[in-house]
Amino acid sequence: MNRPFARVPLVAAAIVAGAIAAGCGVKHAYVAPTPSVPAAWNGIAPRPAEGGEEALAAWWSAFGDPQLTSFVTRAVAGNLDVRNALSRVREARASMRATRGPLQPSVDASASARVSGTGNQAVAGASAPGAAAGFDGISRTYSLGLDASWELDLFGGIQSGVDAAAATADARAADLQDVLVSLAAEVALDYIDVRSAQQRLEIARSNVGLQEQTLDLTRLRQQAGLGTDLEVQQALSSVETTRAQIASLEAGVERAVHALSVLLGQAPRALAEELAAPGPIPSAPLSVAVGVPADAIRRRPDVRGAERQLAAQAAQVNVARADLYPTFRLAGSIGLESLSIAKVLLPGANFWSASPSASTRLFNRRQLRENLVVQGERQTQAAVTYELRVLGALQDVEDSLTSLTQEDVRRGHLSAAADAAQQAADLSLQLYTAGLRDFRDVLDNQRSLLTLQDSLVTSTASVSTDLVRLYKALGGGWSTESLVNP
Repeated sequence: MNRPFARVPLVAAAIVAGAIAAGCGVKHAYVAPTPSVPAAWNGIAPRPAEGGEEALAAWWSAFGDPQLTSFVTRAVAGNLDVRNALSRVREARASMRATRGPLQPSVDASASARVSGTGNQAVAGASAPGAAAGFDGISRTYSLGLDASWELDLFGGIQSGVDAAAATADARAADLQDVLVSLAAEVALDYIDVRSAQQRLEIARSNVGLQEQTLDLTRLRQQAGLGTDLEVQQALSSVETTRAQIASLEAGVERAVHALSVLLGQAPRALAEELAAPGPIPSAPLSVAVGVPADAIRRRPDVRGAERQLAAQAAQVNVARADLYPTFRLAGSIGLESLSIAKVLLPGANFWSASPSASTRLFNRRQLRENLVVQGERQTQAAVTYELRVLGALQDVEDSLTSLTQEDVRRGHLSAAADAAQQAADLSLQLYTAGLRDFRDVLDNQRSLLTLQDSLVTSTASVSTDLVRLYKALGGGWSTESLVNP
């Protein structure tokens, strides 16, 4: 018995060899772009962030706030955007595995039973005994077989599709990392908002208590004939204005709690009881190991994702280019066939066939060429998007560094101003009580004190938020990926 496929025509081998020689230049190798970045950040000496990688990976621990660390961990486990990103990673990886299928031969097993007959012109009554009415020559065929086919990827179209799927899966993984980096930052920002609003609320309540004491004093002076009703009404106006501000600040605390709760994948008021007690605004040392720009570009998951999308599109260009060339397929069958089911497995019932083929599209070449142009333009767009991501990353870091530096200076001046305002408010009240100053000075100094104390808290929170944004701009927070399982 001859071996299956042993008689494949030699001309097929010659065609394949010629196609391999022609297809060597079809698939273009992808070369990752090298971004153009400055040697150092503005005003910072160009040196690597020695020992800073671990600190950036879990930057929230630098704030020394166990509650903040707990919220970050819980957000990674419960955030709905993270769950969506995880699903997209699993989807992309499954798609990548599916695209590898055509690289291997496909084999189908089959089993069949066929019954056939020919028409009988004779009168039904004269039919041969045992024959079906109107038919004679009944035949039966039974077969078992395997059908195999394999498209030879001579021009790299199939492999390019696999490369595109693999790069897309890498891009989805980078998207997950970007979601995690953003999530850690958003949790910290909302937590800072909660603590900032609570401190502003405490300051407002403290000041309204001071203003109420001033109001009582003006009423006593009016009753004693030492003050006027105008002073009483001015003091009352100041109290009511601060009470109105308290209502607004209470709403701000509630909104910040709602935002933080939703980030953790919970109902808006789920954390209300946990955050009911006011706490300090989290702060951390401002000495961040920013490293050099190339470090930030390497760490930023959005930049990595854009580069992987570019790689995927470059592979799609190779797929479109391969479509311009013929396809070669090897197909064959091997099996057993007999007129009797009892003889299917006996010697002599076997059969085989082989059928190599080649095909090419003749009448839609223009469509194929235009598709190649389309994919090439999409590659250009992906390259521009990558450059935009790099520039955006550099801008994020520079903006964050500038904001952090200047806000820290502003906070120092506000602190000094608030101390002076406190002394001015105390002195003006003492002088008014002694009848040496006008009541208008008391009101002006108390309003100034409230404004400066509120601004100081806001600035302190801004320093912390600017620091968080700097950590995010540097791509910090990737250690949260260990808390999920893509």
